[in-house]
Amino acid sequence: QVQLVESGGGFVQAGGSLRLSCASTGQTFRTYVMGWFRHSPGKDREFVAAITWTGGSTNFADSVKGRFTISRDNAKNMVYLQMNSLKPEDTAIYYCVAARTMYSGMHYYTLPTVYDDWGQGTQVTVSS
Repeated sequence: QVQLVESGGGFVQAGGSLRLSCASTGQTFRTYVMGWFRHSPGKDREFVAAITWTGGSTNFADSVKGRFTISRDNAKNMVYLQMNSLKPEDTAIYYCVAARTMYSGMHYYTLPTVYDDWGQGTQVTVSS
């Protein structure tokens, strides 16, 4: 099992930036893909971004492409989500996730069901 702890959330004005961090502990060697989901009231959980733990392949939701980037530091067992040009609709609780199963394409990792481990979440609030 992998334990995930998010940090870096907060309150920011539209157009601003935040950087979320996710610390991974436990059986991290079993992790194949790390990612981020978000959830806001009245909406389903939404895929945000994912990155392979070793290969560096990434995938982003259309709603964040060009504004968000995902990166990892394997030596520190950390994953980061850099969020720029934030919009009020980005307001949500952001969850770090980890998947231990290898699928043939990154598009599979847009599904919440493929992830084995979830963090507790960090709140991001973007004011207009």
